[in-house]
Amino acid sequence: MSNKISNPEPKDVHKMEHRFRGYLPIVIDIETGGFNASTDAMLEIAATIIQMDDTGNVYPGDTYSYHVKPFEGANIEPASLEFTGIKPDHPLRPSQAETEVLTDLFGHVRKAMKTMSCKRAIIVAHNAAFDQNFLNAATERCDIKRSPFHPFSSFDTASLAGLTLGQTVLAKACFEAGIPFDNDDAHSARYDTEKTADLFCYMVNRWKAMGGWPPPAPNK
Repeated sequence: MSNKISNPEPKDVHKMEHRFRGYLPIVIDIETGGFNASTDAMLEIAATIIQMDDTGNVYPGDTYSYHVKPFEGANIEPASLEFTGIKPDHPLRPSQAETEVLTDLFGHVRKAMKTMSCKRAIIVAHNAAFDQNFLNAATERCDIKRSPFHPFSSFDTASLAGLTLGQTVLAKACFEAGIPFDNDDAHSARYDTEKTADLFCYMVNRWKAMGGWPPPAPNK
């Protein structure tokens, strides 16, 4: 049996299905009622689907954002609400239950996976472990058996930005990349997701422009 690793043919390297080992990057941001994924409420979630053009450059696609109704018994720290400015009980806040939110979001993700022939989605987030833990906890609470997302792999834009731009704070990394960032709009899930998506695409495309993708052919 051969152990040789096959690489996509040159004509295929500009397809999403071959760019990230068959994974479709989905940029996620979650605003919460605290830091404990098991006990604290998920209050907002937004997701931007990453697309790829015919030249192999990636760009942000559609964004789906949701106000989330805290699950029964959820903890919400006052300091978290002060930080995000979220008012969970505001009468004009169109919140939905976690199950409704995740069912709708996962439907959009699966449709995009099918369109781009990707085997699974992978979370892209700034300090990704935080968002991934909250998403996994909510998925478990909702008794959703099959999440489209890889359960533990992720792309952390804080780490990538530290490597490529010398910054790990989202606003500062965006500044270095020439991406406008308004601190007054920060800490809403939709705004942070869209800025993180811009940053991720900038870094991926810059790596490609510098000759980092596609990788060189292996020595025979």
